[in-house]
Amino acid sequence: MICRKSDSESARLAADMLKAGKIVILPTDTVYGFSGIVDVPGNRPYAADAAIRAIKGRAETKPFIQLIADPSDLQRYSDEVIPKTLLSKWPGPLTIIVLRKDGVTTTAFRCPGDPWLRSIVAQCGAPVYSTSVNRSGSPVLTTEQEIVKEFSDEADLIITDGDRKNAVPSTIVRVDDGAVKVLRQGSVIV
Repeated sequence: MICRKSDSESARLAADMLKAGKIVILPTDTVYGFSGIVDVPGNRPYAADAAIRAIKGRAETKPFIQLIADPSDLQRYSDEVIPKTLLSKWPGPLTIIVLRKDGVTTTAFRCPGDPWLRSIVAQCGAPVYSTSVNRSGSPVLTTEQEIVKEFSDEADLIITDGDRKNAVPSTIVRVDDGAVKVLRQGSVIV
């Protein structure tokens, strides 16, 4: 199924599909991304991680970014103290890797700058995976036509919003005990 972001029901449709355990391709404030609900304790298992990996052909060791609806949502998953200079860049194209509350694993979180996308995440009630639309090892697809041609048979829903030919990916930083390390310089200067 394909619909335009400008359609009045696009956000509700995307959230409904995600909550049904489907894989959706969404336009973000950077590039298009494969999306699925993250499995969190207390929710039903969605197994979106495995489904997206199967489509992309991506190794199990490389984790996906998790989108959150509001900067304050980060406190649900991590006790890490985020410098105010970083939090001032959210919502926006900044990915922050933090130690989770379990004290063992790390996760990359992003609060996207697009209110439409944040509304979808909020409707889902859990973080939503986001990873670039491409086969693992291949360039990121940047046009609607390429995305539809390559993935319309594998994604349950594709929401289109124009081409992203000159899109710059998010900046990725790691926060460890308040220290910030830039891992990938993207559109946000840290």
